[in-house]
Amino acid sequence: QVHLVESGGGLVQAGDSLRLSCVVSGRTFSMKDMGWFRQAPGKEREFLAAIAWKGGNTHYADSVKGRFTISRDNARNTVYLQMDNLKSEDTAVYYCAATSVPGPVKMSEYDVWGQGTQVTVSS
Repeated sequence: QVHLVESGGGLVQAGDSLRLSCVVSGRTFSMKDMGWFRQAPGKEREFLAAIAWKGGNTHYADSVKGRFTISRDNARNTVYLQMDNLKSEDTAVYYCAATSVPGPVKMSEYDVWGQGTQVTVSS
């Protein structure tokens, strides 16, 4: 069993930066990819970025490419999402998730989810 805990959310102003963390525990050897997603009020959950747990290959949604950066620290069992030049439309609950299927994969293939962390960007 893999367990994920996100942190780092908060209230920031437009143009600010924020780094989210996702600490991974449990059977990490079963994980292939880690992803970050978000869900804004009244909207569907959307994919943001993913990283291979071992190889480090990354891929991004076009909507955040160039502003968001995903990375991981295997020694700390932590995945990060660096978010720069935040905009009011980035306001959402941000989730990290893990999949045992090599990526890139569909959202439905992510089978372990964290509880989410709220990011609010004021304009």
